[in-house]
Amino acid sequence: MLHSMQEILDRAKAMPERSVAVAAAHDREVLEAVMMAKEMGVAEATLVGRQAQIEAMLADLGADPEAFAIIDAETDADCAAKAVACVREGGANCILKGLIGTGDLMRAVLNRETGIRKGALLSHMMFYEVPGYPKLLVNTDGGLNTAPTLEQKEVILENAAQALQKLGYEKICASCICGAEVVNPKIVAMTDAQALAAMDKWAQYNMEVAGPISLDLAVSPAACAHKHFTAPGAGEADILLVPTYEVGNAMGKALTLFAGAKNAGIVVGAKAPILLVSRADTAEAKLASIALGCLLG
Repeated sequence: MLHSMQEILDRAKAMPERSVAVAAAHDREVLEAVMMAKEMGVAEATLVGRQAQIEAMLADLGADPEAFAIIDAETDADCAAKAVACVREGGANCILKGLIGTGDLMRAVLNRETGIRKGALLSHMMFYEVPGYPKLLVNTDGGLNTAPTLEQKEVILENAAQALQKLGYEKICASCICGAEVVNPKIVAMTDAQALAAMDKWAQYNMEVAGPISLDLAVSPAACAHKHFTAPGAGEADILLVPTYEVGNAMGKALTLFAGAKNAGIVVGAKAPILLVSRADTAEAKLASIALGCLLG
């Protein structure tokens, strides 16, 4: 189990140094994160983007541009393709999203001829260190799959379970978030959650799945006691499976903006991790994402 972003960084620092390819690295916060990762011995970086801008930004930040591998690329599509090629050809263990749209990056990742797709569905996991919550909380999928079907939700949840198992989780609690815990057969999110919770396959991950379940019952033992609610893993969620992209995206940004949560984001299900946080996120969030990618790469 992981309790903090610092724990992710400490684990990554204890590993052999990895390498990250940065798509559209001409961004100050991205370069700050890369510099910190290099200084800590977490990861070296190949910087793909507008070379003159990258070199000027590095110099302005007090770094020697000669200490970094830089691949010149002007357009977003070219940045994405060259970063993906670094991973495909063995030059990097993961990809960090820089100053580029998610769609542009994912098109290169999913390209059937030159990409690094592995399974049928990739999904996004956002790890949050929330003040007052005793461990890291994973929100999935608020960054990639917009309106997943039941079958897609099953893959999204399994992707998350596999990632946490790889991170050393011996027991996992997942909650399928809905507006309430009583099933309304007219609400697809609720019937999907009920079906997911009833699946036997989660035993292989030692994962308890509760659903449908409201957010308060997913994370608050006090709320469970007050409402006399019991379900496997209720009140102690590691994973929040959200019904749609909008729910996950809004919940995650609320945690960051209103609750002061720290975050790290990653796309799983490809041949290598794709480190994906908002372009507006801090250098610290991008550094934590790099460390997470090193652990899962």
